[in-house]
Amino acid sequence: MVSRKLMINAMTVSAIFLAGCSSGGTGEFEEAFNGKIEHVHGMGYAGGDDGLYLATHGGLKIFRDGGWHETTRNYNDYMGFNAVDEGFYTSGHPGGDSDIPNPFGIQRSFDGGRTLEHIQFEGETDYHAMAVGYDSHDIFLLNPEPNSALGQGFYKSTDDGENWEKVDAESLEGGVLSLAIHPSDSSFIAAATSTGIYLSEDGGNQFKALTNPNEVGTTVYFYGDDLYYAINNENVELHRRNVKNNEEAIIDTPELENDGIAYIARNRQNEKELAIYTVNGDVYFSDAGSTAWEKVLDGGQTR
Repeated sequence: MVSRKLMINAMTVSAIFLAGCSSGGTGEFEEAFNGKIEHVHGMGYAGGDDGLYLATHGGLKIFRDGGWHETTRNYNDYMGFNAVDEGFYTSGHPGGDSDIPNPFGIQRSFDGGRTLEHIQFEGETDYHAMAVGYDSHDIFLLNPEPNSALGQGFYKSTDDGENWEKVDAESLEGGVLSLAIHPSDSSFIAAATSTGIYLSEDGGNQFKALTNPNEVGTTVYFYGDDLYYAINNENVELHRRNVKNNEEAIIDTPELENDGIAYIARNRQNEKELAIYTVNGDVYFSDAGSTAWEKVLDGGQTR
């Protein structure tokens, strides 16, 4: 059985992240970082960068060229972070150096986080469960409570928030921990919930369970047609499933005792590189398909 603490931690770490920034300023935007990284709410390779971005309560942390870096401004509380081909989309709350209304609504950055561009719902809603297509930029989200345009529930936009379509999300059960949408074919949407992993093949109207009801789904992530997902039952399992032909494999993971996988990302500049972030604050890298993992963050402490 999954411990109550692990389930709560997984919900906390998986449900929310990224937020915005004020406009650029001068000087270097990144500097070397050595210390503790806490309250991570998202992860990904943004905008063709081969650096791994962690979206935290106090801005962006980046692992690049064998070392950790942090931004020198825009210390936002990033929620709902999604890396895309040109940068990232996010929600969350502004930091002390930002003049963006609180909460963020939906913002995006195409310059590595130096500036944020308003998309929708600024000053209205903080999105914890949000997915954005890597190539399409289509948005799928869970609106937690009514705002100026949306009621409570699941919605999809294919035009950067100009218009929204309510979707039924039938048969999707449990508390939502993570959402993912196919990079270019938005008929495929996945969800990790407290009752397992679910997949929709019709844009989110109808979901089917991919796992057993006693398995907690902790995260979902798309890379091409491959859906990566993590579950916890008595053990942590990382799966890769091709959503077009349903071929599936279990990927060997590091030893994750009393832990779980909160985020998954694969490097599009180096397709062999696979990264995971765990509930206990570890970051591991592996060649995709390899059994060897390198730890570069240990309980939130840089290495």
